[in-house]
Amino acid sequence: MSLINEYRATEEAIKELQERLKSLSADDKLQKELEFEGKLRGLMGEYQKSLRDIIALLDPEARTSKGARAAKAPAAGKRARRVKQYKNPHTGEVIETKGGNHKTLKEWKAQWGAEVVEGWATLLG
Repeated sequence: MSLINEYRATEEAIKELQERLKSLSADDKLQKELEFEGKLRGLMGEYQKSLRDIIALLDPEARTSKGARAAKAPAAGKRARRVKQYKNPHTGEVIETKGGNHKTLKEWKAQWGAEVVEGWATLLG
């Protein structure tokens, strides 16, 4: 795009945004929200309270429920993966892994096939 085309496109975008801003500033809903926000921030300053204090006051469980959910999610949602031991009968090499994202295991599966390699697996715990 040439520089003059970019200039004209930017100028047009600015005009559209200015029109949108003008229509928003005339909206009564926006005026009420801005008034509410101003009064709320004034009260927060007067009483030296932060947004977190207000949230804790209005929804005391908001903070604890997030922390509790985050702590419980892995234990309740998924069970821990068990360790598998793979012994390659061709080379005698042994690897232990909890998942299939092991470099050597991937190489074996590419060389001998996934079903064959899974036949070499033993669950450890």
